[in-house]
Amino acid sequence: MRKYLFFLFAVVVSAISCREKRTSDAVSSPDGNVVARLWTDGEGDVRYSVTVDGYAVIDSSRLGVKRSDGDLTSGLRVVEISAPEAVDEQYKVATAKRRGNRYQANRRVFRLRNEGGNGFDVIFQVANDGVAFRYFFPDVPATGLEIQEEITSFRFPPHARGWLQPVAVAKSGWEQTNPSYEEHYEQGISVGTREPTGSGWVYPALFQVDSTWVLITEAGLDGRYCATRLRPESSGGEYRIGFPDAREVMPEGGLLPASDEPFHSPWRIITVGSLGTIVESNLGLDVADRSIQVADSLIKPGKASWSWINSKDDHITYEEQRKYIDFAADMGWQYCLIDVNWDRKIGYDRISDLARYAEGKGVGLLLWYNSAGSWNTVTYTPKDKLLTPEGRASEFARIRDMGIKGVKIDFFGGDGRSVIRYYLDILEDAARYGLLVNFHGATLPRGWSRTYPHLMTVEAVRGFEMVTFGQEDADRQAAHCTILPFTRNAFDPMDFTPMNLDRVRTHVQRRTTAAFELATSVLFVSGIQHYAESPEGMATVPQAVRDLLRDLPVAWDDVRFIQGFPGKEAVIARYGSNKWYVAGINGENTGKSWRIDPATFDGVSRARLFADGLHGGIQVSDIPLAPTSIDLKPNGGFVMVLE
Repeated sequence: MRKYLFFLFAVVVSAISCREKRTSDAVSSPDGNVVARLWTDGEGDVRYSVTVDGYAVIDSSRLGVKRSDGDLTSGLRVVEISAPEAVDEQYKVATAKRRGNRYQANRRVFRLRNEGGNGFDVIFQVANDGVAFRYFFPDVPATGLEIQEEITSFRFPPHARGWLQPVAVAKSGWEQTNPSYEEHYEQGISVGTREPTGSGWVYPALFQVDSTWVLITEAGLDGRYCATRLRPESSGGEYRIGFPDAREVMPEGGLLPASDEPFHSPWRIITVGSLGTIVESNLGLDVADRSIQVADSLIKPGKASWSWINSKDDHITYEEQRKYIDFAADMGWQYCLIDVNWDRKIGYDRISDLARYAEGKGVGLLLWYNSAGSWNTVTYTPKDKLLTPEGRASEFARIRDMGIKGVKIDFFGGDGRSVIRYYLDILEDAARYGLLVNFHGATLPRGWSRTYPHLMTVEAVRGFEMVTFGQEDADRQAAHCTILPFTRNAFDPMDFTPMNLDRVRTHVQRRTTAAFELATSVLFVSGIQHYAESPEGMATVPQAVRDLLRDLPVAWDDVRFIQGFPGKEAVIARYGSNKWYVAGINGENTGKSWRIDPATFDGVSRARLFADGLHGGIQVSDIPLAPTSIDLKPNGGFVMVLE
């Protein structure tokens, strides 16, 4: 009996000791609910976990890299752990879901080395809404260092579900322009499901673990690392980080992460909580690099007219663009975008005339460019203007002196390190010449809108232009749109080009209602919102709708999640210009009735509802400040304005 009791006592002491060791290797959120732990196993493999209220949402996942100077995926031990340090930062982003932000977290640095003294540091920062961690490589050989593989993983329990977008195969698609983050999402799939193209899954990747939601992405991409993704295979629910396809590079450019001086990886971001946490969090911007120096006068979010979405290539003419400038001026919108082939169909001299005409009406012009290069076969022009520092300096100075306010640059070549460096070179040069930037056919911006505040928006989404091309996309639009607030548009501005109120001006039949389309003008966040409506279409809607679109804020001060589920519905409130705008969309082909109470918003004295009309169109009515039932048609929507 004594031997048994002694053995039992030893087991208990050992368990307590292990628990204390694990606790000492933990980083907790300020409220104590989110905990990240790091440890090494008997083989020297580095592992971590993330728990929420004691429940593991990321369990025993791996850390480590293979480098040009050695394999650092095993044989490691923790040689030092820093004391917990509080992080408390405030910052502003004019193109985000919330202009003013405060980031509070606890930070610890784990130093890992092998027997030869080689290794890396892992920096963990844990906030109330999630975990961010990154690698630091302090010891770089004189010949430089390349990261050949990163084995970072995210292990989910087998019953978890994912809302994931496949990576398109490099060099596939129209004119070999893929990948461009423009695929449909796989909805509610079992973890472990293999990605169908073999290329992987894009960020942000959304998972449901029982009642907890997890959104995985990255931020802090500075040009020394490639952009990453989740690998196509995920055996046992374990998703590993993957690097881009070898073809996703600039000509003679680098693919893999590399540096000749100490450097960091991007932050690996795990947002955790409810769907409301996902919608209201700004974690993807919180850990992004701080803003470069840009004149405050340059940062001007706005709304824009845009002819191409309705009339395509053949109508990029002087007369058509003047009509859309007049359209923007009438609506009180700040910009008009002139798209492909303007240099050939209108010419620099007449564009300069249009810029002066627009300025006289209080409208700024934006011009389209082909990113150029040999990575695709697109012939649209201007092309080959921005490939070199000298070319950018010449072109940016020329259009700035013409009065142009910004550029839309299209058709990039993937996620390799050299392509990421090209994005950042463009952003840095555009800032020097006082130009706003919009990237299309592009990668996810990964927090760049905080670092480069003149980056107004980025496509990286299967947007409304795809609805104009084919009926299948129109048929799937409503459900697709309900996924985006929880994924693509969770942190970064998104140029979906929303809001077609009247009809698609091609052979396609739009399946969403006009009220659904109106709701997307509030639901989707973009520094410059390019609307998919024509002057003729706008003339068909009630005057109150036009007034709403004139008054709609160009930047938001706050956000509140009301209800929703990806693929089914989304209802979100945004605050700006001293008003709450509540927008909801029904992603399913069945009618619904939602109950919204305006009285839950403080200080409201008036409520106006824009909803599906009985006979089509948008019905406008003033409603009491009391719980109100809103009937939505299949693929319908509403906007409620609370003053």
